[in-house]
Amino acid sequence: MLAIAVVLPVTGGPALALPAAPAAPSASPDAGDPGATLLPPLPVRLGEGNPCTGASGQTATGAAWSQTALGLSRAQRISRGGGVTVAVVDTGVAPGVPGLSGRVEAVGGAAEDCVGHGTFAAGLIAAAPRKGSGITGVAPQAEILALRGTDDRGVPSVERVAAGIRTAADRGAQVIYVGRPLRTGKAELTDAVAHATRRDALVVAPAAPDAVPREERGPDGEMPEGPYWPAAAPGVLAVVDFGPGGVRQEDAPPAHEPDLSAPGGEMVSVGPEGSGHYIGSGASLAAAGVAGAAALVRAYHPDLTAAEVTRRLLDTAYPSDIPRLDPYAALSLVQDRTKPSAPSAVPAHLPAPADPAPRTRSLTIAAVGLATVLLLAALAAVVPRGRTRNWRPPTTP
Repeated sequence: MLAIAVVLPVTGGPALALPAAPAAPSASPDAGDPGATLLPPLPVRLGEGNPCTGASGQTATGAAWSQTALGLSRAQRISRGGGVTVAVVDTGVAPGVPGLSGRVEAVGGAAEDCVGHGTFAAGLIAAAPRKGSGITGVAPQAEILALRGTDDRGVPSVERVAAGIRTAADRGAQVIYVGRPLRTGKAELTDAVAHATRRDALVVAPAAPDAVPREERGPDGEMPEGPYWPAAAPGVLAVVDFGPGGVRQEDAPPAHEPDLSAPGGEMVSVGPEGSGHYIGSGASLAAAGVAGAAALVRAYHPDLTAAEVTRRLLDTAYPSDIPRLDPYAALSLVQDRTKPSAPSAVPAHLPAPADPAPRTRSLTIAAVGLATVLLLAALAAVVPRGRTRNWRPPTTP
Protein backbone atom coordinates (compact mmCIF):
# COMPACT_ATOMS: atom_id res chain seq x y z
CA MET A 1 0.00 0.00 0.00
CA LEU A 2 1.26 3.44 -0.81
CA ALA A 3 2.50 5.64 1.97
CA ILE A 4 0.07 8.46 1.25
CA ALA A 5 -3.29 6.78 1.61
CA VAL A 6 -5.19 9.78 0.26
CA VAL A 7 -3.77 12.81 -1.49
CA LEU A 8 -5.94 15.91 -1.48
CA PRO A 9 -5.35 19.40 -2.80
CA VAL A 10 -5.04 21.90 0.02
CA THR A 11 -7.40 24.78 0.35
CA GLY A 12 -5.53 28.05 0.39
CA GLY A 13 -5.75 30.63 3.13
CA PRO A 14 -4.88 30.84 6.81
CA ALA A 15 -6.72 27.64 7.65
CA LEU A 16 -3.37 25.83 7.51
CA ALA A 17 -1.65 28.16 9.96
CA LEU A 18 -2.43 25.87 12.89
CA PRO A 19 -1.06 26.56 16.38
CA ALA A 20 1.47 24.28 18.02
CA ALA A 21 -1.05 23.21 20.63
CA PRO A 22 -3.25 20.25 19.71
CA ALA A 23 -6.11 21.43 17.58
CA ALA A 24 -8.71 19.92 15.34
CA PRO A 25 -7.25 19.45 11.88
CA SER A 26 -8.63 22.04 9.51
CA ALA A 27 -6.35 21.57 6.55
CA SER A 28 -8.22 18.74 4.85
CA PRO A 29 -11.02 19.74 2.52
CA ASP A 30 -14.37 18.27 3.39
CA ALA A 31 -15.92 16.12 0.68
CA GLY A 32 -19.25 17.73 1.47
CA ASP A 33 -17.90 21.22 0.87
CA PRO A 34 -18.73 22.28 -2.70
CA GLY A 35 -15.69 24.57 -2.69
CA ALA A 36 -13.29 21.70 -2.03
CA THR A 37 -11.86 19.80 -5.00
CA LEU A 38 -10.76 16.26 -4.16
CA LEU A 39 -8.16 14.30 -6.08
CA PRO A 40 -8.60 10.54 -6.23
CA PRO A 41 -6.61 8.46 -3.74
CA LEU A 42 -3.16 7.41 -4.81
CA PRO A 43 -3.62 4.03 -6.47
CA VAL A 44 -2.08 0.87 -5.11
CA ARG A 45 -1.28 -0.26 -8.63
CA LEU A 46 -1.32 1.81 -11.76
CA GLY A 47 -2.94 0.32 -14.77
CA GLU A 48 -5.17 1.03 -17.69
CA GLY A 49 -7.65 3.75 -16.85
CA ASN A 50 -5.71 4.57 -13.64
CA PRO A 51 -3.58 7.62 -14.43
CA CYS A 52 -0.61 9.07 -12.62
CA THR A 53 -1.14 11.56 -9.83
CA GLY A 54 -2.29 14.81 -11.38
CA ALA A 55 -1.53 18.39 -10.50
CA SER A 56 -3.18 20.11 -7.57
CA GLY A 57 -4.67 23.51 -8.27
CA GLN A 58 -4.67 24.53 -4.61
CA THR A 59 -1.82 26.23 -2.76
CA ALA A 60 -1.38 26.40 1.01
CA THR A 61 -0.65 30.02 1.88
CA GLY A 62 -0.08 29.49 5.61
CA ALA A 63 2.34 27.26 7.47
CA ALA A 64 1.44 23.63 8.14
CA TRP A 65 0.86 22.57 11.74
CA SER A 66 3.90 20.30 11.54
CA GLN A 67 6.23 23.25 10.90
CA THR A 68 5.05 24.93 14.08
CA ALA A 69 5.15 21.71 16.10
CA LEU A 70 8.78 21.15 15.08
CA GLY A 71 9.81 24.75 15.76
CA LEU A 72 11.26 25.08 12.27
CA SER A 73 11.36 28.88 12.33
CA ARG A 74 13.87 28.73 15.20
CA ALA A 75 15.79 25.69 14.01
CA GLN A 76 16.29 27.14 10.53
CA ARG A 77 17.94 30.24 12.00
CA ILE A 78 20.75 27.90 13.05
CA SER A 79 20.90 25.50 10.10
CA ARG A 80 19.11 25.02 6.79
CA GLY A 81 20.88 21.85 5.72
CA GLY A 82 23.23 23.42 3.19
CA GLY A 83 25.97 21.12 1.89
CA VAL A 84 24.21 17.92 2.96
CA THR A 85 22.82 15.36 0.50
CA VAL A 86 19.71 13.41 1.49
CA ALA A 87 18.96 10.34 -0.60
CA VAL A 88 15.28 9.54 -1.18
CA VAL A 89 14.80 5.83 -1.91
CA ASP A 90 11.16 5.79 -2.95
CA THR A 91 8.95 6.16 -6.04
CA GLY A 92 11.24 8.78 -7.59
CA VAL A 93 11.40 12.58 -7.30
CA ALA A 94 10.22 15.02 -9.97
CA PRO A 95 13.23 17.37 -10.32
CA GLY A 96 11.38 20.40 -11.67
CA VAL A 97 8.89 20.85 -8.83
CA PRO A 98 8.88 24.40 -7.38
CA GLY A 99 10.78 24.41 -4.09
CA LEU A 100 13.06 21.56 -5.20
CA SER A 101 14.14 22.72 -8.64
CA GLY A 102 17.90 22.78 -9.10
CA ARG A 103 18.62 20.60 -6.06
CA VAL A 104 17.52 17.16 -7.26
CA GLU A 105 19.87 14.60 -8.82
CA ALA A 106 18.08 11.50 -10.06
CA VAL A 107 19.74 8.11 -10.61
CA GLY A 108 18.44 5.94 -13.42
CA GLY A 109 14.72 6.42 -13.92
CA ALA A 110 14.15 8.12 -10.56
CA ALA A 111 13.38 11.45 -12.25
CA GLU A 112 9.96 9.99 -13.16
CA ASP A 113 7.51 9.89 -10.28
CA CYS A 114 4.11 8.84 -11.52
CA VAL A 115 2.87 7.90 -8.04
CA GLY A 116 4.01 11.06 -6.26
CA HIS A 117 5.05 9.70 -2.87
CA GLY A 118 8.78 10.23 -3.36
CA THR A 119 8.28 13.83 -4.47
CA PHE A 120 5.92 14.47 -1.55
CA ALA A 121 8.51 13.10 0.90
CA ALA A 122 11.35 15.04 -0.74
CA GLY A 123 9.28 18.20 -0.29
CA LEU A 124 8.87 17.48 3.42
CA ILE A 125 12.61 17.01 3.67
CA ALA A 126 13.93 19.90 1.62
CA ALA A 127 11.36 22.08 -0.17
CA ALA A 128 12.37 25.75 -0.06
CA PRO A 129 9.76 28.39 0.79
CA ARG A 130 8.35 30.28 -2.17
CA LYS A 131 6.36 33.40 -2.71
CA GLY A 132 2.69 33.04 -1.86
CA SER A 133 3.11 29.92 0.29
CA GLY A 134 4.14 29.28 3.87
CA ILE A 135 5.04 25.62 3.28
CA THR A 136 8.69 24.68 3.74
CA GLY A 137 10.70 21.51 4.15
CA VAL A 138 12.74 20.85 7.27
CA ALA A 139 16.11 21.39 5.55
CA PRO A 140 15.37 23.77 2.65
CA GLN A 141 18.99 24.01 1.46
CA ALA A 142 19.76 20.29 1.39
CA GLU A 143 20.41 18.46 -1.87
CA ILE A 144 18.20 15.52 -2.89
CA LEU A 145 19.54 12.33 -4.47
CA ALA A 146 16.58 10.41 -5.93
CA LEU A 147 16.71 6.62 -6.29
CA ARG A 148 14.00 4.13 -7.11
CA GLY A 149 12.93 1.70 -4.40
CA THR A 150 9.78 0.71 -6.32
CA ASP A 151 8.62 0.02 -9.82
CA ASP A 152 6.79 2.72 -11.76
CA ARG A 153 3.51 1.65 -10.14
CA GLY A 154 4.84 2.28 -6.64
CA VAL A 155 5.29 -1.38 -5.65
CA PRO A 156 8.50 -1.77 -3.63
CA SER A 157 10.89 -4.71 -3.75
CA VAL A 158 13.67 -5.85 -1.46
CA GLU A 159 16.17 -5.80 -4.30
CA ARG A 160 15.35 -2.24 -5.36
CA VAL A 161 15.40 -0.82 -1.84
CA ALA A 162 18.67 -2.58 -0.96
CA ALA A 163 20.29 -1.39 -4.18
CA GLY A 164 19.02 2.13 -3.54
CA ILE A 165 20.57 2.23 -0.06
CA ARG A 166 23.91 0.94 -1.33
CA THR A 167 24.03 3.32 -4.29
CA ALA A 168 23.09 6.28 -2.11
CA ALA A 169 25.91 5.49 0.31
CA ASP A 170 28.42 5.01 -2.52
CA ARG A 171 27.44 8.40 -3.97
CA GLY A 172 28.16 10.15 -0.69
CA ALA A 173 24.69 10.76 0.73
CA GLN A 174 25.00 11.67 4.42
CA VAL A 175 21.34 10.83 5.13
CA ILE A 176 19.34 8.07 3.41
CA TYR A 177 15.56 8.15 3.63
CA VAL A 178 13.67 4.96 2.77
CA GLY A 179 9.98 5.60 2.18
CA ARG A 180 8.64 2.07 1.76
CA PRO A 181 8.66 -0.43 4.66
CA LEU A 182 8.87 -4.11 3.76
CA ARG A 183 7.87 -7.20 5.72
CA THR A 184 10.58 -9.32 4.12
CA GLY A 185 14.22 -8.86 3.17
CA LYS A 186 15.86 -8.98 6.59
CA ALA A 187 19.22 -10.29 5.38
CA GLU A 188 19.49 -8.16 2.24
CA LEU A 189 18.38 -4.92 3.87
CA THR A 190 20.47 -5.47 6.99
CA ASP A 191 23.53 -5.92 4.77
CA ALA A 192 22.64 -2.80 2.77
CA VAL A 193 22.30 -0.74 5.96
CA ALA A 194 25.64 -2.07 7.24
CA HIS A 195 27.18 -0.97 3.93
CA ALA A 196 25.75 2.52 4.43
CA THR A 197 26.90 2.63 8.06
CA ARG A 198 30.47 1.85 7.02
CA ARG A 199 30.30 4.89 4.76
CA ASP A 200 28.98 7.05 7.61
CA ALA A 201 25.48 7.46 6.16
CA LEU A 202 22.48 7.67 8.50
CA VAL A 203 19.49 5.58 7.35
CA VAL A 204 16.01 6.73 8.38
CA ALA A 205 12.92 4.57 7.75
CA PRO A 206 9.31 4.21 8.93
CA ALA A 207 8.60 1.72 11.70
CA ALA A 208 5.15 0.99 10.24
CA PRO A 209 3.36 1.12 6.91
CA ASP A 210 0.95 3.99 6.34
CA ALA A 211 -1.89 1.60 5.56
CA VAL A 212 -2.44 -2.15 5.23
CA PRO A 213 -4.62 -3.47 2.38
CA ARG A 214 -7.50 -5.70 3.42
CA GLU A 215 -5.98 -8.70 1.67
CA GLU A 216 -2.89 -8.44 3.88
CA ARG A 217 -4.85 -8.38 7.15
CA GLY A 218 -5.78 -11.29 9.37
CA PRO A 219 -9.12 -13.13 9.32
CA ASP A 220 -10.61 -10.69 11.84
CA GLY A 221 -9.14 -7.63 10.14
CA GLU A 222 -6.14 -7.42 12.45
CA MET A 223 -3.05 -5.74 11.05
CA PRO A 224 0.46 -7.20 11.20
CA GLU A 225 2.76 -5.85 13.89
CA GLY A 226 6.08 -6.14 12.08
CA PRO A 227 9.00 -6.15 12.10
CA TYR A 228 9.41 -3.91 9.08
CA TRP A 229 12.58 -3.54 7.08
CA PRO A 230 14.91 -1.72 6.85
CA ALA A 231 13.63 0.05 10.02
CA ALA A 232 14.34 -3.03 12.17
CA ALA A 233 17.95 -3.34 10.98
CA PRO A 234 20.71 -2.30 13.42
CA GLY A 235 21.76 1.31 12.98
CA VAL A 236 18.52 2.51 11.34
CA LEU A 237 16.58 5.35 12.94
CA ALA A 238 13.04 3.90 13.02
CA VAL A 239 10.24 6.49 13.06
CA VAL A 240 6.53 6.53 13.83
CA ASP A 241 4.01 9.31 13.26
CA PHE A 242 1.58 11.40 15.28
CA GLY A 243 -1.05 13.88 14.14
CA PRO A 244 -2.13 17.42 15.05
CA GLY A 245 -3.83 16.15 18.20
CA GLY A 246 -0.63 14.49 19.42
CA VAL A 247 -1.79 10.93 18.72
CA ARG A 248 -1.86 8.56 15.77
CA GLN A 249 -4.92 7.86 13.68
CA GLU A 250 -7.20 5.22 15.17
CA ASP A 251 -6.77 2.91 12.18
CA ALA A 252 -3.00 3.39 11.90
CA PRO A 253 -1.04 0.13 11.56
CA PRO A 254 0.93 -0.86 14.68
CA ALA A 255 4.51 0.38 14.74
CA HIS A 256 7.35 -2.04 15.46
CA GLU A 257 9.87 -0.76 18.06
CA PRO A 258 10.14 2.86 16.89
CA ASP A 259 13.06 4.95 18.13
CA LEU A 260 11.54 8.37 17.53
CA SER A 261 8.20 9.96 16.68
CA ALA A 262 7.53 12.99 14.51
CA PRO A 263 4.61 14.78 12.84
CA GLY A 264 3.12 12.52 10.18
CA GLY A 265 -0.61 13.20 10.10
CA GLU A 266 -2.23 15.85 7.90
CA MET A 267 1.13 16.64 6.30
CA VAL A 268 1.29 19.23 3.50
CA SER A 269 3.82 19.04 0.66
CA VAL A 270 4.38 19.24 -3.07
CA GLY A 271 3.37 16.73 -5.74
CA PRO A 272 4.98 15.46 -8.96
CA GLU A 273 3.03 17.85 -11.18
CA GLY A 274 2.28 21.55 -10.98
CA SER A 275 2.92 23.97 -8.15
CA GLY A 276 0.01 23.08 -5.85
CA HIS A 277 0.03 21.24 -2.56
CA TYR A 278 -1.32 17.93 -1.31
CA ILE A 279 -2.16 16.38 2.06
CA GLY A 280 -1.02 12.95 3.23
CA SER A 281 -0.54 10.97 6.44
CA GLY A 282 1.60 8.11 7.66
CA ALA A 283 4.78 6.97 9.36
CA SER A 284 6.71 7.32 6.11
CA LEU A 285 6.03 11.07 6.16
CA ALA A 286 7.18 11.32 9.78
CA ALA A 287 10.41 9.61 8.72
CA ALA A 288 10.88 12.24 6.02
CA GLY A 289 10.80 14.95 8.68
CA VAL A 290 13.39 13.11 10.75
CA ALA A 291 15.62 12.76 7.68
CA GLY A 292 15.37 16.53 7.22
CA ALA A 293 16.29 17.12 10.87
CA ALA A 294 19.31 14.83 10.48
CA ALA A 295 20.39 16.99 7.53
CA LEU A 296 20.14 20.12 9.70
CA VAL A 297 22.37 18.55 12.34
CA ARG A 298 24.91 17.18 9.85
CA ALA A 299 25.18 20.60 8.22
CA TYR A 300 25.69 22.42 11.53
CA HIS A 301 27.92 19.76 13.12
CA PRO A 302 29.85 18.29 10.16
CA ASP A 303 32.33 16.63 12.52
CA LEU A 304 29.67 14.33 13.98
CA THR A 305 29.43 10.76 12.72
CA ALA A 306 26.13 9.23 11.65
CA ALA A 307 25.91 7.38 14.98
CA GLU A 308 26.54 10.60 16.88
CA VAL A 309 23.83 12.40 14.91
CA THR A 310 21.40 9.62 15.84
CA ARG A 311 22.42 9.92 19.48
CA ARG A 312 21.91 13.69 19.40
CA LEU A 313 18.44 13.40 17.85
CA LEU A 314 17.41 10.83 20.45
CA ASP A 315 19.01 12.51 23.48
CA THR A 316 17.44 15.90 22.72
CA ALA A 317 13.99 14.55 21.83
CA TYR A 318 11.00 15.65 23.88
CA PRO A 319 10.28 13.01 26.56
CA SER A 320 7.22 10.92 25.74
CA ASP A 321 6.20 7.28 25.50
CA ILE A 322 8.04 7.45 22.18
CA PRO A 323 10.50 10.40 22.23
CA ARG A 324 9.40 13.25 19.96
CA LEU A 325 11.69 14.92 17.48
CA ASP A 326 12.92 18.39 18.48
CA PRO A 327 15.18 19.84 15.75
CA TYR A 328 15.91 23.08 17.62
CA ALA A 329 17.10 21.23 20.71
CA ALA A 330 19.22 18.89 18.57
CA LEU A 331 20.97 21.91 17.09
CA SER A 332 21.26 24.15 20.13
CA LEU A 333 21.86 21.98 23.20
CA VAL A 334 25.44 21.32 24.21
CA GLN A 335 26.14 17.66 24.84
CA ASP A 336 29.05 15.73 26.25
CA ARG A 337 30.80 13.98 23.45
CA THR A 338 33.63 11.50 23.81
CA LYS A 339 35.70 10.87 20.72
CA PRO A 340 37.49 7.53 20.52
CA SER A 341 40.52 9.36 19.17
CA ALA A 342 40.69 11.79 22.09
CA PRO A 343 43.71 11.19 24.37
CA SER A 344 42.79 9.59 27.63
CA ALA A 345 43.27 11.62 30.80
CA VAL A 346 46.80 11.32 32.22
CA PRO A 347 46.78 10.47 35.95
CA ALA A 348 48.40 13.06 38.19
CA HIS A 349 51.85 12.14 39.53
CA LEU A 350 52.99 13.58 42.84
CA PRO A 351 56.70 14.37 43.08
CA ALA A 352 58.81 11.77 44.86
CA PRO A 353 59.29 12.54 48.57
CA ALA A 354 62.48 14.44 49.32
CA ASP A 355 65.40 12.85 51.15
CA PRO A 356 64.43 12.91 54.89
CA ALA A 357 68.04 13.37 56.11
CA PRO A 358 68.36 17.12 55.34
CA ARG A 359 64.99 17.76 56.95
CA THR A 360 66.08 15.90 60.11
CA ARG A 361 69.27 17.91 60.31
CA SER A 362 67.36 21.13 59.93
CA LEU A 363 65.00 20.21 62.75
CA THR A 364 67.90 19.29 65.04
CA ILE A 365 69.67 22.59 64.42
CA ALA A 366 66.47 24.51 65.03
CA ALA A 367 65.86 22.66 68.32
CA VAL A 368 69.41 23.33 69.58
CA GLY A 369 69.11 26.99 68.65
CA LEU A 370 65.81 27.32 70.49
CA ALA A 371 67.22 25.64 73.62
CA THR A 372 70.21 28.01 73.59
CA VAL A 373 67.93 31.05 73.31
CA LEU A 374 65.79 29.84 76.20
CA LEU A 375 68.89 29.19 78.35
CA LEU A 376 70.30 32.65 77.71
CA ALA A 377 66.92 34.21 78.48
CA ALA A 378 66.80 32.32 81.80
CA LEU A 379 70.35 33.45 82.76
CA ALA A 380 69.52 37.03 81.87
CA ALA A 381 66.64 36.92 84.35
CA VAL A 382 68.35 35.01 87.20
CA VAL A 383 71.88 36.43 87.32
CA PRO A 384 70.97 40.08 88.06
CA ARG A 385 68.57 38.95 90.78
CA GLY A 386 71.28 36.85 92.41
CA ARG A 387 73.72 39.73 92.44
CA THR A 388 71.28 41.98 94.31
CA ARG A 389 70.90 39.31 97.00
CA ASN A 390 74.68 38.83 97.33
CA TRP A 391 74.56 35.24 96.17
CA ARG A 392 77.92 33.59 96.33
CA PRO A 393 79.10 30.42 94.82
CA PRO A 394 79.52 27.62 97.26
CA THR A 395 83.05 27.41 98.90
CA THR A 396 84.99 24.27 99.51
CA PRO A 397 85.26 23.52 103.28
